[in-house]
Amino acid sequence: MSKTIAATFETRRDAEMAVEHLVQEHKIDRKAVTIAPVSDENSAGTETAGADVEDGRVAKTHTDGEPKLAGRVKVSADVDSSLADKVESSFATYGGKAA
Repeated sequence: MSKTIAATFETRRDAEMAVEHLVQEHKIDRKAVTIAPVSDENSAGTETAGADVEDGRVAKTHTDGEPKLAGRVKVSADVDSSLADKVESSFATYGGKAA
């Protein structure tokens, strides 16, 4: 039986790390996983991470062509019910909150 598990993340990087964990560690088909903004704001997250931070300490300011940090990011995975606990655990590992 198939089940959809979803969580929201503060950063796009955390969401992408959770997806990679599902795909690489649990062999979940990448086509079964989606990343999307929670609202109409954007899909960059609400906190700086990765490329949003220069030199590991100073946050970049918004520039043309880059999204402003505004909304949370949602990851959904359509998986067999037997994988639900593993998906929820992976989401939690990267800061995901049940959606």
